[in-house]
Amino acid sequence: MITVSHLTMRLIAGGHIITILDDITFEVPEKQMVAIVGPSGSGKSTLLGLIAGLDKPTAGSIRLDGVEITVMPESQVAPYRRQKIGYIFQSFHLIPTLNALENVAVPLELNGDLDAKNRAVELLAAVGLQDRQSHYPVQLSGGEQQRVAVARAFASHPPILLADEPTGNLDSATGRQVIDLILSLNRDHGSTLMLVTHDPDLASCAERIITLRDGRIESDEVRVRAG
Repeated sequence: MITVSHLTMRLIAGGHIITILDDITFEVPEKQMVAIVGPSGSGKSTLLGLIAGLDKPTAGSIRLDGVEITVMPESQVAPYRRQKIGYIFQSFHLIPTLNALENVAVPLELNGDLDAKNRAVELLAAVGLQDRQSHYPVQLSGGEQQRVAVARAFASHPPILLADEPTGNLDSATGRQVIDLILSLNRDHGSTLMLVTHDPDLASCAERIITLRDGRIESDEVRVRAG
């Protein structure tokens, strides 16, 4: 369960206060797939980053499985995030000095998994990259890098998966492959999935679509999943 209550985020720029998110409230039950959509600058990525504990809001609270992360010190947020959340970035965020296998193994090793390497091998096979384990990010295409990032996000069987424009840097055909991969793995793992997207094909796969505009919720539609 993700519970967001009266979430507000403001920044100061050029001596002016800019409101990024304004009094956002919603709940996401376990295993629901939610697409967060809206025009650029509506606060979508900021909202996702706050849910992941990557930043602190100006006001309001976020609870993950009943635990309020907004009051946690960073020393506690980081290990909690590793246990609870898988995060897929638009720009992949792979570690350039590690190969594909090592990138996937990182969260497992941080969690003390003694079988991290074998688990990473299995995950790379699941995303069709069993032959690219020793390749570094610079040696991989954009689609391959994103598949490595997807494998890494699922590595620790997180109950919550967050994806920020996971197809934003990919062409349409490669993006479709990544969408299918995320949906397939998510069905297998049963995670709660929240994703930010401008891609109507990806949004149409969600059971629920939350639309943001000017930092506020414009609509919250529960629908039948199409994919």
